Amino acid sequence: MHDKKLVLRLLCFLKPHKVKIGIAISCMIMVSAMGSAQAYMIKPLLDEIFVKKDRWMLDIIPFVLILVFVLKGVFNYFANSLLDILGQGIISDLRKNIFAHIHSLPISFFHNTPTGELISRVISDSMLIQMAVSRALAGVFKDLFQVFGLVCVVMYLNWKLAIIALVFLPLAFIPVSHFARKFRKLSTTNQQTVAQVSNILHETITGHKIVKAFGMEQYEINRFSETVDKLFGIIKKDIKNNSLQGPIMELMGGLGITAIIWYGGHQVITGQSTPGVFFAFLTSIIMIYNPIKGISNINSAIQQGLAAATRIFTLLDTKSTIQDKPGAILLPPFKKHIEFKNVSFSYDGNTDILKDINLNVRYGEMLALVGTSGGGKTTLVNLIPRFFEVTKGSIQIDGHDLRDVTMKSLRDQLAIVSQQTILFNDTVKNNIAYGDLNRSDEEIIAAAKAAHAYDFIKELPDGFDTIVGESGARLSGGQQQRLSIARALLKNAPILILDEATSALDTESEREVQKALENLMQNRTTFVIAHRLSTVRNADRIVVIQEGRIVEEGRHDQLLASEGAYTTLHNMQFDQPRSVGDNSL
Repeated sequence: MHDKKLVLRLLCFLKPHKVKIGIAISCMIMVSAMGSAQAYMIKPLLDEIFVKKDRWMLDIIPFVLILVFVLKGVFNYFANSLLDILGQGIISDLRKNIFAHIHSLPISFFHNTPTGELISRVISDSMLIQMAVSRALAGVFKDLFQVFGLVCVVMYLNWKLAIIALVFLPLAFIPVSHFARKFRKLSTTNQQTVAQVSNILHETITGHKIVKAFGMEQYEINRFSETVDKLFGIIKKDIKNNSLQGPIMELMGGLGITAIIWYGGHQVITGQSTPGVFFAFLTSIIMIYNPIKGISNINSAIQQGLAAATRIFTLLDTKSTIQDKPGAILLPPFKKHIEFKNVSFSYDGNTDILKDINLNVRYGEMLALVGTSGGGKTTLVNLIPRFFEVTKGSIQIDGHDLRDVTMKSLRDQLAIVSQQTILFNDTVKNNIAYGDLNRSDEEIIAAAKAAHAYDFIKELPDGFDTIVGESGARLSGGQQQRLSIARALLKNAPILILDEATSALDTESEREVQKALENLMQNRTTFVIAHRLSTVRNADRIVVIQEGRIVEEGRHDQLLASEGAYTTLHNMQFDQPRSVGDNSL
């Protein structure tokens, strides 16, 4: 993305703050004017007081100087505070936009993008943009106005001497341009490495049990250290370039000032100029080079900000492949059936994970999906909430193609309980009410009781107000699962998806969760994925999926009698052959 386009996009975030920007720029103009006045005051200070020994000027000039310093300080305060607050406000808006955009992206995006990288873009990259916006607006504008004001002063004082000085002025910008390219390249590498550091942190902290269980602490420490050392190496290069830029600018300024001292001193000696004019001029030139040096000093921050903006806008430009189509309608309340018509699905566009699935699920039916791992069971149910889009065919609810209805109206009629329980670092109450935080305490308690969670919740330190910890870390696996069931109960959606909801639990926890699931499944159309066939023997229908195809379907007794794929799975699980008439488990 070109710099011009980047800057224009960043400026779009400034539009709502035009009034504040106008006030800040006005303050910066006054700061520059006061700075120019300070330089000009050298002339009367020397010529009128020290040369002509004018007592009246001696009484007046100190008060004028005090007024100039006070005004400069006041305007400087308002300019800097306004721009810093403005920069923080812009970054707050940008972070909100990034967060909202991330949650609009499909599940496939999260499969392909490390979590640490997303965290880095929201936190680190946006912080770099804030620094660039605040420092660039406060620094560049103020310095440019200062240069303009001081140029006017030196031209007024001695235009011939000013021409000599201004010859060296463009040379001072050569290092700025040279180092800009280096700063941009280093900044891009820096931010990519910061994302790697963030990703390793996220992986090892969330997976700390596995790290400890497999004795991989030293390996992870070494991996993290290598990445941090790589980041340190990049930062060292950036520091060296930043440090080199200053002395080069000083040398450029020194050459110009040396020439001015020689030529200006010659004019004073020959009587063509006064000491006051010369020293006022010299002061102005020195003050001119300071803002130019200031521009070079913020060059690194600006380049870092532009590199960060590239990464952020690349993320914001990532379009969701699953969106509501124009004119999408609200899905009416589910009443009849869910139909899969010749459904095929591929993650990569080459290999089909599901192949020509045809399935009709009646309202209120409990449908069990069984088969070996990798057969496509979870993929099939993930197509119902449109976590992924069908590659071929269609899925219809009461005759409405899912692609023709809004995703919100579709997902409002769905509840999911998965093997990987997702709880948030919030209270028990808010985790149960997640999706509708306005539900009454009575409704939340009723859902907890139906999920067989009420008894253990009462024993928690703060009851329903207990913080469950990150991912429910303060609760057992069975307790976590019962909270997720209570959450699904409270949503009261007509379509329920249970994806290995009890597979990770011990026998006692599974018994409690199974009771909760029986309450949850009442009067709902339920899709159950299970490896333990004992949990699905009472299903209205069992569908066996192998290699993306439906190979068998029927009730438990019928499938055992057919001695097909289901019987094979059954015998493998229970490790003994069974006669056709033996249906015990």
